[in-house]
Amino acid sequence: MSTTDAGTAERAVDEGEPFHSAPAEAVLDRLDTDEDGLSADEHAARLAEYGPNEISRGESVSALSVFLAQFRDVLIYVLVAAALLSLAVGLLPGGEPNYTDAALILLILLANGVFGFVQDYRAERSIEALREMAAPDATVLRDGEATTVDATEVVPGDVLLLEGGDAVPADARLLEAAGLETNESTLTGESTAVSKAPGVVDPDTPLAERSNMVYMNTTAVRGGGRAVVVRTGMDTEVGAVATRIQTTEDQPTPFQAEVDSLGRRIGTGVLVLVVAVVAVQLLLTAASPLSVLLVGVTLAVAAVPEGLPAVVTLTLALGSQRMVRRNALVRRLPVVESLGSVDTIVTDKTGTLTENRMTVRRIEIPGGTYTVTGAGTETEGEFRRDDEPAELAAVEPVLRCGAVCNNAGPAPDSPTGYRGDPTEVALLVSAAKAGVDPEVERVREIAFSSERRLMTVLARDDGEEVTAYTKGAPEEVLDRCDRLLVDGELRALTEERREAALAANSAFASDALRVLGFARKRVADPDADEETVENGMVFLGLQGMLDPPREEVPGAVADCRDAGIGVVMVTGDNADTAAAIGREVGFDPTGALTGRELEAMDEATVREAVERVEVFARASPTHKVRVLEALQANDHSVAMTGDGVNDAPALQSADVGIAMGIRGTDVAKQASDMVLQDDNFATIRDAIAEGRGIFDNIRKFVNYLLSANAGEVLVVFVGVLLGSVLFPTLFAGREALILTPVMLLWVNLVTDGLPALALGADPTAEDVLDRPPRGSDEHVIDRRLAASIVAIGLVMTVTGLALFFTTLTDTGSLVRAQTLLFTFLVVVEVVRIQVIRSRYDLSLASNPWLVVAVLTTLGLQLLVLYTPLNAFFDVVAPAPDDWLRIGAAFLAFLVLTVLAESLADRVA
Repeated sequence: MSTTDAGTAERAVDEGEPFHSAPAEAVLDRLDTDEDGLSADEHAARLAEYGPNEISRGESVSALSVFLAQFRDVLIYVLVAAALLSLAVGLLPGGEPNYTDAALILLILLANGVFGFVQDYRAERSIEALREMAAPDATVLRDGEATTVDATEVVPGDVLLLEGGDAVPADARLLEAAGLETNESTLTGESTAVSKAPGVVDPDTPLAERSNMVYMNTTAVRGGGRAVVVRTGMDTEVGAVATRIQTTEDQPTPFQAEVDSLGRRIGTGVLVLVVAVVAVQLLLTAASPLSVLLVGVTLAVAAVPEGLPAVVTLTLALGSQRMVRRNALVRRLPVVESLGSVDTIVTDKTGTLTENRMTVRRIEIPGGTYTVTGAGTETEGEFRRDDEPAELAAVEPVLRCGAVCNNAGPAPDSPTGYRGDPTEVALLVSAAKAGVDPEVERVREIAFSSERRLMTVLARDDGEEVTAYTKGAPEEVLDRCDRLLVDGELRALTEERREAALAANSAFASDALRVLGFARKRVADPDADEETVENGMVFLGLQGMLDPPREEVPGAVADCRDAGIGVVMVTGDNADTAAAIGREVGFDPTGALTGRELEAMDEATVREAVERVEVFARASPTHKVRVLEALQANDHSVAMTGDGVNDAPALQSADVGIAMGIRGTDVAKQASDMVLQDDNFATIRDAIAEGRGIFDNIRKFVNYLLSANAGEVLVVFVGVLLGSVLFPTLFAGREALILTPVMLLWVNLVTDGLPALALGADPTAEDVLDRPPRGSDEHVIDRRLAASIVAIGLVMTVTGLALFFTTLTDTGSLVRAQTLLFTFLVVVEVVRIQVIRSRYDLSLASNPWLVVAVLTTLGLQLLVLYTPLNAFFDVVAPAPDDWLRIGAAFLAFLVLTVLAESLADRVA
């Protein structure tokens, strides 16, 4: 067959029946291959046609372009302009460039650029993680002979030979299987091994239930099989994920968008301000053009919040460090703030709401039902009957059978202390709680198969006699029993007793327990066939187990609901299990939907359903994406958890993508915004509380910074106009500025510096989870905050200029008047910080860093006033009566501030 024919065959299969619903013979025929695989020549032709079996990297982006992209922001442009203006002053006659301010601005910009550059390799690293997961080699039939080849050389039509422990190199359709089970958690997120068989399944069968298919990047955990490769490289399920990752664009967070908008407004405002000042002074005053230009430059520098990027970054960084201490690792700093606006959490069940450790909860033996306490792999627990401690002798036979018929075992290096299938680990733990020792001389194992649904271990545990221990589906075990053990005595398994055991099985299953039956018998011939060994057995009882909820989760779910955050569970488990766990942790499973039901709905119906349904069962990662998109279409801000490869696109698309740190794949982690290091839902609650606190801190800073800058600008602008009218002779030249450029830059440095940075370390308010989440349309600068900024700016202007002009009138000294106004601004701005914090019920002592910052700022101001530095700043040392003047203005400021804040509340 030619390479063109091969490509046509592949397309024909895609356009016809899906691989999983087509008979194996039809798939072989369409791929023009057979069970002996390809010839070497045909393989070479197809490798040239399809290319290597690998995940492509996508378009590469140069490091330089990524770095330069960090500076394409309006606020960045404004800050650069401010730095240039600070230097440009030195080009004017009599002007001096301010190297310190310019250097500080440029240093801030560089730091932010480097940080953004590091963050912007997320998607590229996600693709690289997919590439690294690929199988290094594969065993295929080449010319009818088993051959080990590099996995990148596998092509459609190759026949794979799989054994336990092998990584699956490509998507393939099973031709035969012997007890084959695969771990598909990297693809679907479900940790339980999946049984595989070569039959045909329905065309609409979800990915996680296609039992006749194996997929790239999954692993065969036991058994073996033979499969024909149907897709390779980017055509595989994992390749589709890589494509979605490459084509999904990161959306800016609401805060990022608002900072950009703020930068545009500030840039426009600065330009208008400079033009207005220049025009007014040239038209209405006798000031020289040089004086006019210097005033304009000074106001521009004062208006630009050069500390905004630094403080925002520091606030987010400090918040992310606090989150790490609470087991939440933030991968993108802006998302820390986004957590505060989350109003819906879409969460997995296994490992997030639950322990991710199967635990035996109930035991049924002929004669009674027992409950088992304890969770996870802890061997502390009790066996109780009718709420009373029970005799262990009664349950010892069924526990011993579960421990002996078992391939799990201790693993000191494992986080759980055990290795093996979670179900078998649970049986070992339940036996350990009763002190049952499973150490025996194993003679033979009859492995579990999906056809028999049984596993049997023959062991020599009593002299030379051999006992067969069997576990499996209760119906299958009962079918092979003719007796049962009652109070240590053998009795006939009558139809009535069989029905009683099946009824107990149904009762356990209705409570979402996974149920296994147990039996044993003495075996005369250990080498007898399976039928002989596994018939005529003694029924011992049932063990029912489940993955129990984490102890702290119900409280965390309740806290989220109290905070106005909806919580939705999406799980691959069946509806009964999902409902049972949901009820235990606080979900309402009424109206729960399955993935199939979701697929049958149109978009409008799904959008309506997500507003009322709290539990989605038998759901695949594709269904999770549909739930996410419906919630976002309803204007919800959504945090979504995920751990599998297929979860990566949803994690990227969510407002906050949260990967599992313990059981999550590298791909999921790289595509996420945050990683839960303990896989615990309660950590999401804590992270949201921290995110809300961080938003509070950013809002405090913006309030403080802009109200202070507004005050400084208005003081200078209004002061120049009033001075030109009240003191026309004095204000005719540059020396008569309300405040000199160096004074304004100093005020900006000491008040926008340490005190503003210290605000980022403010603790989270105690009532942070008692408030509803912020609406998607709520900005950092809302109506109330804007009113407060304007009002406080006016109060600073009125009180500051009253101090300035009364001092100038009384003393006739412009330098003294400037000195007092200069000092007044520093004092009121640091006091303004605590006024803002008091709205959050925070005392000054609650933030030691802020105490240090305020004291340092005031100390530096005194240093300028009372040391030779005062000559550099053109100020004089204030006399005692000068401090009385400052104190009177300060008291007036406090009184007017209370009135202004009250007015702002009414405006809002």
